[in-house]
Amino acid sequence: MRLCSIASGSSGNCIYTGSENTHLLVDAGISAKRIEAGLRELEVEGGDIEGLLITHEHSDHIKGVGILARRYGIPIYATQGTIGQMKATNSLGTIDEGLYHVVRADEPFSIGDIRIEPFAISHDAAEPVAYRFECGEKSAAVATDMGVYSDYIVEHLRDLDVLLLEANHDIQMLQVGPYPYPLKRRILGEMGHLSNESAGQLLCRILHDNMKKIYLGHLSKENNYAQLAYETVKLEIQLDPVKYGPTDFDIQVAERDRISGICNF
Repeated sequence: MRLCSIASGSSGNCIYTGSENTHLLVDAGISAKRIEAGLRELEVEGGDIEGLLITHEHSDHIKGVGILARRYGIPIYATQGTIGQMKATNSLGTIDEGLYHVVRADEPFSIGDIRIEPFAISHDAAEPVAYRFECGEKSAAVATDMGVYSDYIVEHLRDLDVLLLEANHDIQMLQVGPYPYPLKRRILGEMGHLSNESAGQLLCRILHDNMKKIYLGHLSKENNYAQLAYETVKLEIQLDPVKYGPTDFDIQVAERDRISGICNF
């Protein structure tokens, strides 16, 4: 399998994952032109993509969906709630009804040789999900836009080879920053976004000997920066009373405006 972040941040998200035979995108929240350029760096063409897996309907996750779906006839997989909101979004343009496929949390399905399991997350959207992928004995997950995590989330993230996990904001930066108070409350709330500290604490519950790569993604442009997210997560791992240290794992911050290193596993 492979996983690579084409773009990840508060201004737009698009993650590639696939096998030798199957190519998928999680979200398409940047322009189709940028997505196609990122795919070419992976030696994949837009027409090779067999599914757009949408986590939720916010613009930083669906901006490029309409053009990609029309240009290449790519099926769109999302929950019923997300699909309903996407259809009501004029900016996507007209999308062939037959391209929409409803998925449900905790009901696995397959595209090609990849088994996909959506699981519910806590976010202020209609019916948001994250995704776990399995191909043979390999597994990966993309989990962002979560206000909180729970035992349910932890169980869906166990025994992964690769994980892209949200580390959206530094709490202090957000609290003293320029955002209006209601927006700060939203981000810090149970239906907002994971902080750097929470991301590190979640990781401490799922680390294991065979985890090959951790991407920290969906960083806020205004309330975080890469080195701070990286160091905060490492500190949480260091402080946790487990056998692992922060240097035991390959941790990388996913770039906002370009693809991040490809992980083959």
